[in-house]
Amino acid sequence: MRKIAVVLVLLTGFGGLIGVGAVTGLLAGMGGGERTSGARCGAALGASGTADSRGRRMAQGLGGEQQRVVERIIEVGKRRELPPRAWQIAIQAGKTESDLRNLNYGHADSLGVFQMRPSMNWGSPQQVTDLGYAINKFYDELLEVDDWKDMRPGTAAQAVERSAFPTRYHEVESMAAHLVGDEGDTRVSNDCSGTPDAGELTTKVVDYARDQLGSPYVWGAEGPNRFDCSGLTQRAWAAAGVEIPRVSQDQYHSGGAMVPLSKARNGDLVFWGHGRDSDSVHHVALYIGDNKVLHAPQPGEKVEITELWDGGELLPTAVRPSRARAS
Repeated sequence: MRKIAVVLVLLTGFGGLIGVGAVTGLLAGMGGGERTSGARCGAALGASGTADSRGRRMAQGLGGEQQRVVERIIEVGKRRELPPRAWQIAIQAGKTESDLRNLNYGHADSLGVFQMRPSMNWGSPQQVTDLGYAINKFYDELLEVDDWKDMRPGTAAQAVERSAFPTRYHEVESMAAHLVGDEGDTRVSNDCSGTPDAGELTTKVVDYARDQLGSPYVWGAEGPNRFDCSGLTQRAWAAAGVEIPRVSQDQYHSGGAMVPLSKARNGDLVFWGHGRDSDSVHHVALYIGDNKVLHAPQPGEKVEITELWDGGELLPTAVRPSRARAS
């Protein structure tokens, strides 16, 4: 899981534990790290880094009917002067519920793109299978959700749909973000200078994590008194009112804005992946400054603070959650 620092011992001669800048320099010298053209920063809407590539691939697999549904969702959203986040939420809901198809069947009496149920007062069967009606009805319901703009898009979709499987909407976040940027002419800036600082949020994040010091590592646990690595980071950010995905690989791909590891700040997420492969992330920790991380290590150990280590697996890109990115 971690602390395999033999390579760094040989290379650095001081215990294999080196600063953030030195770590990233070492990664560059070894040719490791991202397979993309460099670390990217994201904005409040959209996906960044590898997640953007994955979203693009998913979007390219959509058929003609699915593309027309996406275009209509964006068209209606623009006409109603709704922000791009609303379009993304609707696309994620439609993709999850019907694969972006205007179905005349579904579970129980669920129908249409959003699988609306006439028996639950969504409208008549004729209405909920009318694409224009269904999209407008979805937006109407979304606008009734308190603080929907401050939620992660999948969470807002769930608030409208009220599904028995609330987390599944997150699975298509990168695809929906790509479609909004591509079809909606809404581009996500890659300028790192505009990346939001976690600011006062990080105090809550780090304070929560520090309160868990000594709690045992238990695989799959997410508190209150035991954690695995990503359960701890998710709960720490939740303590600051920011929702991030549950597992470490999703936290890397969709947890926030990507920033170079050399620019990591308190509360940023730091990752390790087999062979430095961002698609093989297996561990995550909270960076807390001064070349230290706070994390839930592995079975048999407890939540601890330790020096940042490499071990041939440290990724050169950190992830910075924020209220804007998670909303």
